[in-house]
Amino acid sequence: MRYLVRDRILGLGDDYWIEDQQGDKAFLVDGKAMRLRDTFELKDPQGRVLIDIRQKLLSLRDTMLIERDGGPLATIRRKRLSLLRNHYRVTLVDGTELDVSGKILDREFAVEYDDELLAVVSRRWFHVRDTYGIDIVRDDADPALLIAVAVCAIHLSEKERDNA
Repeated sequence: MRYLVRDRILGLGDDYWIEDQQGDKAFLVDGKAMRLRDTFELKDPQGRVLIDIRQKLLSLRDTMLIERDGGPLATIRRKRLSLLRNHYRVTLVDGTELDVSGKILDREFAVEYDDELLAVVSRRWFHVRDTYGIDIVRDDADPALLIAVAVCAIHLSEKERDNA
């Protein structure tokens, strides 16, 4: 399943819709302003919160926490020894680890589990500026989780760039 994301136009606001391949609204990324830490909610079209995303306070490296139904689901942080490319590690609560690597600021990266491709994020499919796609490759994958992972990786990369 492929999803379409239009980046925030001119950086106004932190809310944006993610559409499915039929052009229907599938998820809303709702950025929460005026918080001590960066916070987002991934909602369905009816406004129900599917996933909460928060910046972890008091960590050596920037870390985002992904929660579902009030409980922890995963953490995402920059991998320690990643010199050439953006590389993030996602650790699920059950100990499973996902790798996120590629040119994240350019919206060209992949999410893998044990060298198996789960999702691809790319601008190459679109000719419209500030638009990219999230292609969920595996049918049994959790789209909400993989979209949350993409949101976190992009947010952490942008934050790192802005602090450099």
